[in-house]
Amino acid sequence: MNTGSVRLNITIPKELAQSMDDYIGSGKRSRFVAEAIKTLIDKKRKEKMNASLEEGYKATAKESREFAGEFEDVDLEGWDDY
Repeated sequence: MNTGSVRLNITIPKELAQSMDDYIGSGKRSRFVAEAIKTLIDKKRKEKMNASLEEGYKATAKESREFAGEFEDVDLEGWDDY
């Protein structure tokens, strides 16, 4: 027995099971379901991380603009020479 695996008993709609079998064959269900779950979890984690980053950027946007504004004169210094 593979100690790295867990046996689950899940219920899905009959039509979905038939579609899965038609697509991958009935002998490959476990691998297909495992890959599908991993893909969805990875996607949800990425969405959560992106939302967190966006929230952080929005929270510090005003402070960042003010900080950049403090250096505006120095940044523009010497540009008239070009």
